[in-house]
Amino acid sequence: MSPTMPSSPAGRDRPEPLRWLRDRWARLTTVPGRDRGMSTAEYAVGTIAACAFAMLLFKVVTSPEVRQMLTNLVKRALNVAG
Repeated sequence: MSPTMPSSPAGRDRPEPLRWLRDRWARLTTVPGRDRGMSTAEYAVGTIAACAFAMLLFKVVTSPEVRQMLTNLVKRALNVAG
């Protein structure tokens, strides 16, 4: 038995490394008194940024140039398959 990893319960001779690792990670990464996650204002800013990016992506994909490129790509792919 190593001093860094405790043995498993119920008298088993092998330790449970995954459970031990999860418990150890939780102890190391949890800081008492600190907020975890985003606040409401951060959610709002993140949502606005995601909507703006989606709008920009929609405009780019639906532009005539991109639409023509995608149409040509599909036509070439269908012709090559034969």
